[in-house]
Amino acid sequence: YKLLNDFGLEDYADQFAGQLPYGPQRTLEIARAVAIDPQFLMLDEPAAGMIHQETDHLVRVLRKLRDDYGIGILVIDHDMPMIMRLCDRVVVLNEGRVIASGTPEEIQHNPDVIEAYIGRRQTAKKQEANSG
Repeated sequence: YKLLNDFGLEDYADQFAGQLPYGPQRTLEIARAVAIDPQFLMLDEPAAGMIHQETDHLVRVLRKLRDDYGIGILVIDHDMPMIMRLCDRVVVLNEGRVIASGTPEEIQHNPDVIEAYIGRRQTAKKQEANSG
């Protein structure tokens, strides 16, 4: 029951996993992985399909893994607000190639990242709007 309590799943203890709402189901998958005492977890789009409140809960769970359990985490996700709140270090790929690596703050201001994910045309429009 410790993992259920640690990850906010105690209310679901008597339910089958397949009957849980989507967010708690994903959290349970992570708790099950933690049960085998890993040193490191790799998560591919753990926030996919989640609503904002579920993503917030997921961020708290992943921080708990890192801070309280000492588990290293590699997260691959397109949810940039979640990544920026969660990660200490971010590596950005574009077409299979690393284009930037650094802190969330550094990544948010990196011109290569901005161009790759916002686009040169939109970036120019924003600069034009801000200067005029």
